[in-house]
Amino acid sequence: MHLTETEQAEIAAARDHSVSTRRATVPALEAMLFTPVPVLDHGFVRVIDYMGDDAAVVQAARVSYGRGTRKVSEDEGLIRYLMRHRHSTPFEMCEIKFHVKLPIFVARQWIRHRTANVNEYSARYSVMDREFYIPAPKHLAAQSVNNRQGRGDVLEGDEAADVLGLLREDADRNYTHYEYMLNEDRVDPDRRGLARELARMNLTLNTYTQWYWKTDLHNLFHFLSLRADRHAQYEIRAYAEAMLAMVRAWVPASCRAFEDYRLGAATFSATMLSVLRQMLAGEAVTQADSGLSKREWAEMMDTVGR
Repeated sequence: MHLTETEQAEIAAARDHSVSTRRATVPALEAMLFTPVPVLDHGFVRVIDYMGDDAAVVQAARVSYGRGTRKVSEDEGLIRYLMRHRHSTPFEMCEIKFHVKLPIFVARQWIRHRTANVNEYSARYSVMDREFYIPAPKHLAAQSVNNRQGRGDVLEGDEAADVLGLLREDADRNYTHYEYMLNEDRVDPDRRGLARELARMNLTLNTYTQWYWKTDLHNLFHFLSLRADRHAQYEIRAYAEAMLAMVRAWVPASCRAFEDYRLGAATFSATMLSVLRQMLAGEAVTQADSGLSKREWAEMMDTVGR
């Protein structure tokens, strides 16, 4: 991750500025404010602002005036109850705003989460940077033979070298053409540059963009449950894991409950539960007489380690 001197100065100025407040603050997250955490080769994620903490979740659930006199263990017990029974609205009382730099193809996957406020860098107004995501060799994999949206074995040798060469060559060539069409530096004073909103169409999807992404804790947990999952695409999972570390610092009790009841948990259908009860009772059950499809059966067996 490379930051210009101007960007570094802006971050330093933001971190040096402080104001007194009566609002709840979280020292562990305050220490992280504005500082970019590197993700992928040129990307980052950083916290810009936040509202609320674990106590805000508890306060909303009890609809109380203040933090009260209950023990921390009681508050955490309530938070775990809320998470366990899917009482989501108290978690909506906390909000957080991230600044994210990410490849366009990751952004297009990310934007499927429509429960956030987003403002993206405008290539209609500004010129995109010459920065592209090139996968590390260990993340360069062939198409999975049994999962249409997954990866298979890692490419090696000449296969990997050819693909990496094409990715670099295409991204660099298309950006060079993008610059030529813009003609921003008036290299050819007799040629008018193409409008920025049109020239951008030639950029490759591994070009980096940036946005501000603001959401509440409930919807952030939903995002993380999908994108920090081991089955998620590596590139977006890398961002989710960086954000998860920030959430642990921000709302530790809520995050512990989330990781226990959502991220590290499994869901079984009613039919699956019936089959599992039969197995626990010592009955022999096969896929053929279980009422489950072959895929459902395989997923259940994988989940329970059988």
